[in-house]
Amino acid sequence: MKVAFFEVKDWEREYLTNQLNDVDVAFFSEKLSAENADMVKECEIISVFVDSQITKEVIEKLPNVKMIATRSTGFDQIDMQACKERNITVCNVPSYGENTVAEHTFALILALSRKIYQSVDQVKEEGFTISGLIGFDLKGKTIGIVGMGHIGQHVARIAKGFEMNVVAYDTKQDKKLAKKIGFTYVSLEDLLKSSDIITLHLPYNEKTHHLVSASNINLIKKGAYIINTSRGGIIETAALIEALGKGIIAGAGLDVLEEECFIKEEAHLLSKDFSETCDIKTMLQNHILMDRKDVIITPHNAFNSKEALERILETTVTNIISFNKGRKVNMVS
Repeated sequence: MKVAFFEVKDWEREYLTNQLNDVDVAFFSEKLSAENADMVKECEIISVFVDSQITKEVIEKLPNVKMIATRSTGFDQIDMQACKERNITVCNVPSYGENTVAEHTFALILALSRKIYQSVDQVKEEGFTISGLIGFDLKGKTIGIVGMGHIGQHVARIAKGFEMNVVAYDTKQDKKLAKKIGFTYVSLEDLLKSSDIITLHLPYNEKTHHLVSASNINLIKKGAYIINTSRGGIIETAALIEALGKGIIAGAGLDVLEEECFIKEEAHLLSKDFSETCDIKTMLQNHILMDRKDVIITPHNAFNSKEALERILETTVTNIISFNKGRKVNMVS
């Protein structure tokens, strides 16, 4: 079976070659389009990333294709109706970074709780002194997790390892899960009132837009910290800045910002097209939160670990090999 990979980096090529040594594989660094589809018209399986637009026109130029393996969770770059009409199987990577994002969440929490950023700067500027660097223990503190999906669950497990009290808010409650991990479901209002650390792990949509806003941010326990590794629009930036100024919130760890360019999923950040069309650097330079010593900002990097990126490829390889053996996994169409 002939397989063609598009939007492939050098390290991905090496990994995929080793994993698919029994398959006839072709690699292309560019994205798949109607202009270059003829190059792979003999291929039965096509693997793409987020910038390849698999339109009906592209599909028509691939007469032998039987399966499309996108190396992303989303698949809206693929004309699903055209695939259905041709009986083409489409598979995706449903998940790859739950623990990765959870670990980054705690990296931000620990950076704030132990004043890591200030400590590093102080050593460089003043020498080996601990003046003004008193932190606080996580043990015994209450962490409020907003959104108990896969990432939120990982955060809860890590928090229990620190001997923290865990409360959670989610529109869907899994009482068995709560008992197994050891956390308590509460309302969003109660979570804001009781948590020493609030961390957000939920998708961005109309219902979650400004979930934390001027209308409820004053409910937050005075001196609490807030962490956001999900989507910037979940927090109203103006309300956050005001709450930091008033001391309602003692600090924030943000991997995402409200003004950040529209991102469908984290993998999109790795694409060449995204870096060429979205000037995040300028946006960050103009962002008022950058100048606050009680705020740590990372560049939407929570998902970005070697293992997470390898899991994308690992799942893609599994999708291809399984299909080749007559079994379809992670199928979206």
